Amino acid sequence: MPYRITLIPGDGTGPEIIEAAIPAIEATGVPIEWEVQHAGLSVMEEYGTPLPEKVLESLRRNRVGLKGPLITPIGTGIRSVNVALRQALDLYTCLRPCKSYPGVRSRYQNVDLVVVRENTEDLYAGVEFAPGTEQAQQITQLAPERIRPESAISIKAISAFATRRVVKFAFDYAVANGRKKVNAIAKANIMKFTDGLFYQTAREVAEEYKGRIAYDETLVDALCMQVVQRPENFDVLVLPNLYGDIISDLCAGLIGGLGIAPGANIGTDCALFEPVHGSAPRYAGQNRINPTAVILSAVLMLRHLGEAAAADRLENAVAAVIAEGKYVTYDFKADRNDPSAVGTKEMGKAIAEKVK
Repeated sequence: MPYRITLIPGDGTGPEIIEAAIPAIEATGVPIEWEVQHAGLSVMEEYGTPLPEKVLESLRRNRVGLKGPLITPIGTGIRSVNVALRQALDLYTCLRPCKSYPGVRSRYQNVDLVVVRENTEDLYAGVEFAPGTEQAQQITQLAPERIRPESAISIKAISAFATRRVVKFAFDYAVANGRKKVNAIAKANIMKFTDGLFYQTAREVAEEYKGRIAYDETLVDALCMQVVQRPENFDVLVLPNLYGDIISDLCAGLIGGLGIAPGANIGTDCALFEPVHGSAPRYAGQNRINPTAVILSAVLMLRHLGEAAAADRLENAVAAVIAEGKYVTYDFKADRNDPSAVGTKEMGKAIAEKVK
């Protein structure tokens, strides 16, 4: 029986990178039946929303999806289509491995760390109040000596429930993938209750893995310095939502940029795989964009499905094409104007041909 997987091409350059990725994924021989669904700016006029209910229904039914980047139209009730997807499907973990590949231009080599980000709460829950509103004024009155009356207010909520399950995911991932250490990242010296609860809960979970996986804590500002100085000192990082978003981009910078940064959003009943980068609409239709991140996201998807051997073959094919440096897009070239650079589709084809 083939796996039935929801496929969301996305906006901007999304359809191009997805089109380039499909032959490479199918070259692994894993039987897949794609159920195409559309979301984002491209469906706004037809449905009046960038996230039609039938997209969510498809993901709930199939339980696995692969998507390109989406644009959130300005002026809609949805702050972010990506955030709305995660919240609607309770995709509580964002998994973003950051791994060096020979042939990628970077100041660093041999980086291999994993960012595990809580996906459902913190400031990204979007509980905000505009200046002058009744709610903002009520909150301001709780601490008038510290909050100016004209302030906009955003509420940061951290719960033991959400923290426990994302930290447990990080430890389980470490066990399953032969990792040695989990670092919890927060700013509990300043935010003693919210980030303090994150650390307190993480310590409780860490006790369950004592003797198998090491545990440590690093303040988020110190991490920014230390991971740039010595990325080899870190293995699995687990963070609240906002810090996780920022640090995952920082770690992507260590390996050459968002063009090779895969992502997965995983919940109890569904998992959605996507590149970390945006839709780059100004490049749409030009056959220029690097498809690596979405193909590596498909590697994560295959592993999630239990197809580890196929995932390894696909990742090895990506690594081989990048290392060879012949059939790669312009961003892999030393000179970005190198005329030997190939297009999105051609790089995808070269990866498909390397899959063994």
